Amino acid sequence: MGLADVVYYTFHFQELRSIIQWKTWHNPVHERNPEKEPVSLRICYDFLDKTSRSFSAVIQELHPELLVPITLFYLILRGLDTIEDDMTIPIDEKTSLLREFYQNTEKEGWSFNGNGPDEKDRELLVQFHYVTEEYLKVKPVYREIINDITHQMGDGMADYCKRAAEGKAGVDTIKDYDMYCYYVAGLVGNGLTRLFVESGLANPALKERQHLQTSMGLFLQKTNIIRDIREDWDDKRRFWPREIWSKYVEDFDDLFKPENREAAMNCSSEMVLNSLSHADECLFYLAGLKEQSVFNFAAIPQSMAIATLALVFRNPDIFQKNVKITKGTACQAMLDSTQNLQKVCEVFRRFVRQIHKKNTPKDPNFLKISIACGKVEQFIESVFPSQDPRALQKAAAAAPQLANKEEDPATVKAREEAKWDIIYMLMVVMGTMFVLSCIMIGIAWLFGARFDVAINELTQGRFSRGDSDTARKLVNKYDRGEL
Repeated sequence: MGLADVVYYTFHFQELRSIIQWKTWHNPVHERNPEKEPVSLRICYDFLDKTSRSFSAVIQELHPELLVPITLFYLILRGLDTIEDDMTIPIDEKTSLLREFYQNTEKEGWSFNGNGPDEKDRELLVQFHYVTEEYLKVKPVYREIINDITHQMGDGMADYCKRAAEGKAGVDTIKDYDMYCYYVAGLVGNGLTRLFVESGLANPALKERQHLQTSMGLFLQKTNIIRDIREDWDDKRRFWPREIWSKYVEDFDDLFKPENREAAMNCSSEMVLNSLSHADECLFYLAGLKEQSVFNFAAIPQSMAIATLALVFRNPDIFQKNVKITKGTACQAMLDSTQNLQKVCEVFRRFVRQIHKKNTPKDPNFLKISIACGKVEQFIESVFPSQDPRALQKAAAAAPQLANKEEDPATVKAREEAKWDIIYMLMVVMGTMFVLSCIMIGIAWLFGARFDVAINELTQGRFSRGDSDTARKLVNKYDRGEL
């Protein structure tokens, strides 16, 4: 922790408290036993730690039935993403690799060392044979799901790379934007849901509600795209759809000019509105997860996303640098997200209200954003009413009876005694203060305090210190010649 962190947490003590609580009190639902794991699997977990600090911890706390399949699922998709991000690979080779990647995961000993030397996760693909070795040990039903998602995602990435190579980089319509987010994140939600249901750790009804699965991925991806706009712009990438940004500026680069700050803020608020449309469906999805570690795994990223959305909303810093929620905010969100759905709903309500508070009538999306925030709160209220209807009915039924019922004499007597106890206590306190005051005044008088001078000044209405001439007159007036 640096000096800046020390200063920050000095004035944000509640966040420091959340960090300490998470470090001290969080107990994993399930824990790994590395001593019983083969070397190849331990290497896979090492790559998981290196490639994802945010997901690694929650994945490694998963139910034993899903721990290895989801770890390998993540590493396979990370490998796919590493190829897609590498601009040093020729486009024909890249599209071929992306489309065939799902087949390569089934080949024992397959690895790839064709990434550029500066590619962040290059080493994962160099040692990918450890992943394929463990992947071939996974239950066939899980492999089928992972393979299907990898195939679809690889095809989607290849199509996008091909468009970029033909000079059609960027996203034009909101429909294109949703499709891109579906390929890189919505498919992940679909695959995870199938794994959850197949393992018996989630409600089978989730498998039939694909829009809920998709919303889980789109909410995360869209929030990250808003947050990372500056980083993507520096890397010559554009994911904000033209259909949105063209309403506010003529050229995408204009969003980063200081003179267009207000237009950029309004554009970002429409992007937040687009992401916020998935929030209530994410909460609906979480209600279908039965096992605690699976719930934690799904809920923590969603809570982080809504916190991030509140941070980036009408925040000009996103056009200057990459902004992130503080560690204290993250720890508090994780603490709440590892309990139950009601706590997660409280997290969403808290950050949705922050968005609503930052919303301004000057924003052309003001009304739509207010409605979107209200929609989330309405969903939460329908699931967890702030006023329990049964309690209200009981209170209403009991009110007439209480009004007509005479008070018990013992209750009246006890209340009367309590009143006199308070009176006696006040008398004792006041008496004690009076005696102490008399003693202090007496001691002051014994040590030579001139109360006659003070009284004379007060009677003449002088409550402040006088000038030096007045002070000399007072000395001469009261001088009795002792000295």
